[in-house]
Amino acid sequence: MIRLTDYIAHFSQSALAPWADLTPWALVTQAPAVVRQLLAELPADEYLIRDDIAIHRTATVEPGALLKPPLIIGADCFIASGALLRGGCWLDEGCIIGPGAELKTSFVFSASKLAHFNFVGDSVLGHGINLEAGSIVANYRNERDDKNVQVRVDGALKRTGCDKFGALLGDQCRIGANAVLAPGAVLKPASVVGRGQVFDAEND
Repeated sequence: MIRLTDYIAHFSQSALAPWADLTPWALVTQAPAVVRQLLAELPADEYLIRDDIAIHRTATVEPGALLKPPLIIGADCFIASGALLRGGCWLDEGCIIGPGAELKTSFVFSASKLAHFNFVGDSVLGHGINLEAGSIVANYRNERDDKNVQVRVDGALKRTGCDKFGALLGDQCRIGANAVLAPGAVLKPASVVGRGQVFDAEND
């Protein structure tokens, strides 16, 4: 069994604690509803909230960033011009979404960075993650007729029941420039995927 609390420190003390018992793919499937529920509980004196988009008053969003609801951007985050956030996203404090980066239906914990020209879809990223330029977390098995994403649990492949799931990245993972994580990647804390590498759990 893959437990979010085994990959992300203090998950049970975070805003996402009520969903700690979900699998990561179940969490991202429910992302829009989860983010909307969290939006309703945010302190209005700390966030600028409009049309299901909440931006912490200490966060910086550059002109030219495209933000789509529902969305929560936490304290001291930086969202660069040209970034795209959509599909139900939640950013903890101190996260960076660089120019040309796209984040879709994902939860990102504190101090994590999408450098620039990244795509991360339907994923859960722990604390202190770093994705170098051009790295991709793919979320859909376009190459085959059976789109069901599988993950590797205790050495065996397990069907998630989802057509879209990107990755669960434990705290402090490092993904090198132009690396690709195929759908269903589950990386233990402090894992490293080198520059230009392809990580596909189904081929292990």
